[in-house]
Amino acid sequence: MPCHFMKCNFDKKTCLNPIGIVTDSQGRRKFQILKPKYTMALTIKPIGDRVVIEAAAAEEKTASGLYIPDTAKEKPQRGTVVAVGNGKVDEPMTVKVGDDVLYGKYAGTEITHEGKEYLIMRESDIFAIL
Repeated sequence: MPCHFMKCNFDKKTCLNPIGIVTDSQGRRKFQILKPKYTMALTIKPIGDRVVIEAAAAEEKTASGLYIPDTAKEKPQRGTVVAVGNGKVDEPMTVKVGDDVLYGKYAGTEITHEGKEYLIMRESDIFAIL
């Protein structure tokens, strides 16, 4: 008899579903919450040719050693790609997760996800891969 997800049988040792049915040593059936096989670092999946970028920290000190106040800090123009969409039908994506990139000052849309700040932008808004 299959479990409630209809993807496994009672006689299997474990179920591949998040909530599966297992049998103990006496053959009794029990529900068990299983850990997923993998965990994603970021649960956002961009669509099309969009990428999610984690912006680098803003400069806090000038080259000569002067500290920059928060009101005078410029928005950073570099960051790390943390998620990539599938691309357009005719054009595959050229950036991949982990690339350090340069982008325009006003490019993208700022979002906050799980307490972290990210930018979502089109791949065409990225100027260079470092």
